[in-house]
Amino acid sequence: MPQDKNSLEARRSFLKTGSAAVGGAVALSMVPKVHAAGDDTLKVGMIGCGGRGSGAALNALKADDNVKMTVMADIFEDRVLGARKNIQASAEAAGLGEKFAVEEDACFHGFDAYKKVMESDIDVVILTATPHFRPRHLAAAIEAGKHVFCEKPVAVDAPGVRSVLESTAKAKEKNLSIVSGLCWRYDYGVRETVKRVMDGAIGDVIAIHTNYLTGTLWHRGRKPEWSEMEYQIRNWLYFTWLSGDHNNEQHIHSLDKSVWLMNDQLPARCFGLGGRQVRTDERWGNIYDHHAVCYEFANGIKSFAYTRQMQGCYNYVDDIVYGTKGKATLIANKIEGEANWAYDGPKPSMYDVEHKELFAGIRSGNIINNGDYMAKSTMMAIMGRMACYTGQMIDGEQAMNSQEDLTPTAYEWGDVTFPDNANYNDVATPGKTKFA
Repeated sequence: MPQDKNSLEARRSFLKTGSAAVGGAVALSMVPKVHAAGDDTLKVGMIGCGGRGSGAALNALKADDNVKMTVMADIFEDRVLGARKNIQASAEAAGLGEKFAVEEDACFHGFDAYKKVMESDIDVVILTATPHFRPRHLAAAIEAGKHVFCEKPVAVDAPGVRSVLESTAKAKEKNLSIVSGLCWRYDYGVRETVKRVMDGAIGDVIAIHTNYLTGTLWHRGRKPEWSEMEYQIRNWLYFTWLSGDHNNEQHIHSLDKSVWLMNDQLPARCFGLGGRQVRTDERWGNIYDHHAVCYEFANGIKSFAYTRQMQGCYNYVDDIVYGTKGKATLIANKIEGEANWAYDGPKPSMYDVEHKELFAGIRSGNIINNGDYMAKSTMMAIMGRMACYTGQMIDGEQAMNSQEDLTPTAYEWGDVTFPDNANYNDVATPGKTKFA
């Protein structure tokens, strides 16, 4: 694996296509070519064995001719063992069975199971656990010298975002890859549409309108033998300390496109409204079911962002960019105005492309580091949540420096308790809930 030999001056330069590569090619001698097996196999591990993790594992196995998955971990034993069985079956069905080499004694569980993965001889780790744990998992991966595929969002609070930015800087120093699960940046059609917008195809951008209006997601119920900690982690979507609310966990895909269009800058300020109109039962934890946020960037451009998770409602997921000479619809890959255009190029799975580019970058020495923008997009989502929860105008720098820490006082199977500066133990009430 790469060592800490490369110059500290190695720096990331974002391409308009959405890939971010460390400036200057790393010498090929720095790229892992010889492993314990005596070949150029890239060994992969995974932390977080839910549906997204299992999907990412298969994407990784398809993405390179010479990769092998050798170790897995999850907080829950049943999850890691169940995922091992399912991935093995799916890999065999896809003709990838020889690439999945995770023995049962290489399946770890518990709050510290991720450490076992970092102690292994893997080269690349897939981080797909519950978002709350992402900052510590990423920090451990970079400290251990692993390349990373990091799912979104990367944190649930500002201290977590700051931790991710520190890990991003360390990854640059070590020439380690961080490829983000903000997958639309790896979609060929969206890349080309954004590139054209940034090249002036719709004139000067006036405003951005993002939408993630969709139905509800899963709930795993409650079993009498589960402690409160286990219940909440198994139903992590519905607890702010675990997911960051759905403005962070899901709507981040839309918000990230605004950050992308604004040259990866955090909004200067935002205000919004939101609440729980249908999620009134305690089984829905303490998150909202709708958010509407107006973000303003330093250049004065505003992004109007709507997200809703309700059954039986109008659904719409896309992003419209308005300019002086027309408009662009990003997921539809379409530009209308003085020069109409629609993307008609190849459309491989963006989930496969993420891993293909990760492995290609490792092998070529063109290390990818998406850490800066994935942290800023996460922070944009968090500050929008702050605005909705408190009912106040939230400044971007103020949000980034927030001391609100949603870390429980202990990771153990029992009750869940938080320090005083964890603001969202209960459902937030705008006008009463205070910014921390």
